[in-house]
Amino acid sequence: MLDLKGKVAFIAGAGSVAEGWGNGKATAVLMARQGAKVFGVDISAEALAGTSEEMAREGHMEWASRTCNMTSSDEVKEAVKACLERFGRIDILVNNVGGSVPGDPVSLSVENWDAQMDLNLKTAFLGCKHVLPVMERQFETEGHGGAIVNISSIAQMSHQVGGRVNVAYAAAKAGVVAFSRSTAIAYVKKGVRVNTVTVGMIATPLVQHRLAKQLGMSEQELVAQRNKLVPMGRMGEAWDVAHAVLYFASDEAGYVTGTQLVVDGGVTAAR
Repeated sequence: MLDLKGKVAFIAGAGSVAEGWGNGKATAVLMARQGAKVFGVDISAEALAGTSEEMAREGHMEWASRTCNMTSSDEVKEAVKACLERFGRIDILVNNVGGSVPGDPVSLSVENWDAQMDLNLKTAFLGCKHVLPVMERQFETEGHGGAIVNISSIAQMSHQVGGRVNVAYAAAKAGVVAFSRSTAIAYVKKGVRVNTVTVGMIATPLVQHRLAKQLGMSEQELVAQRNKLVPMGRMGEAWDVAHAVLYFASDEAGYVTGTQLVVDGGVTAAR
């Protein structure tokens, strides 16, 4: 089940900003455990180093990494080229780059709006732009294209989590869902499936460090507050996201495209 042997996964945002498990790090390690060769990129070499250490500790030798700013088309193009030079193909693309800045249309600066669109939406576009031709060629020559999984957030749905207003982040993450759906249909006859994992409140180093600073509270206070917002009584873990990504990337999801899987402990259903 969910066997990825013989597949190559390109994972954007594969590092973790601090000790612990971010969504990208967990996804990279899980795919390696399932037999995939994994090429991970991140804007931070330090963040990637933690993933590399875990891969080495678990004995996953078919792992390579490279620093890459996923908002730069040239850097993404070079990273994809490096992956092909190392592993010869790309069967799975995971676009896991993003982050939120609070603000409403008046308080949010134009610069932050543009940066949010680049970080949360343009990165998915560029990942697909440079990987889709690879998958299309594979389909033409082998009959097997690939699977793309883009990461969105429940912030794009009809509420603001915890009362926080993040208009740019919400708009960009809604764009990810629409972009994924449209791309899925554009490539449905070219052997490529495209789906979205829509993530709720997950206890990751990035979220806890960044939000605690933004809200002026301790990480312990933040965790307790966010746990109360979830019907299950707790935030999710990076592994919850990783397993959802794994399903979409696997052959078991071979008849699934253009849809999203919400991983949020019941938050959106309760609201």
